[in-house]
Amino acid sequence: MLTIAYSPIYQYKLPKEHRFPMEKYELVPQQLLYEGTIQQQNLFSPKLLKEEEILLTHTAEYWNKLKHQTLTKKEIRPIGFPMTPQLVERGRVIAHGTYECCLFAKQFGVSLNVAGGTHHAFAEHGEGFCVLNDFAIAANLLLHRKEAKQVLIIDLDVHQGNGTAHIFANESRVFTFSMHGENNYPFRKQKSDVDIGLPDGCEDDEYLSELQQVLPTLIKNVKPDMLMYL
Repeated sequence: MLTIAYSPIYQYKLPKEHRFPMEKYELVPQQLLYEGTIQQQNLFSPKLLKEEEILLTHTAEYWNKLKHQTLTKKEIRPIGFPMTPQLVERGRVIAHGTYECCLFAKQFGVSLNVAGGTHHAFAEHGEGFCVLNDFAIAANLLLHRKEAKQVLIIDLDVHQGNGTAHIFANESRVFTFSMHGENNYPFRKQKSDVDIGLPDGCEDDEYLSELQQVLPTLIKNVKPDMLMYL
């Protein structure tokens, strides 16, 4: 059974400037229901991430600034959204949703977080519309609770997963693989365990050929008991 983490944005009473780029997270589940791809029973609403769960990944200093809304304008600017308590709450729900998806994937084989993939958040700061790093939080929770021994993160977003790469730079139990546009955001890349930077205008055949050359071998060599795909 496919389980999908879904939490409507209206419940967070987000201001207008937050709503527009986030409406797709409501529209995707609605479309899947409309076309009959999923049923209502496939959807679940995630819980709120606890403070101690956040601190397994993010620094206490950064979390306290988010919690008390004391980030400076300079710290807020790279995030790209005006800072509000609702935005932080939404990030906490997204991150716990990704963790819950991992548990459902262990049970059913696969699960999806509609709003997951906040891979630009670092341990000590946010950027690129990412406040908390949901993949990093989920992976650390799995390892901390002994629900996984080896995690493979496959990041195929056009943007490099810079925050995730930096967070797990010295963690052998999480292998980070990012295939992205070399000239696309972020312009200062971090070092994943494996990075493939593709040229502008890369077509399907070239893309799939690059992926086919590396991904099966990675899965064979890393031997993950949890595979997280962005």
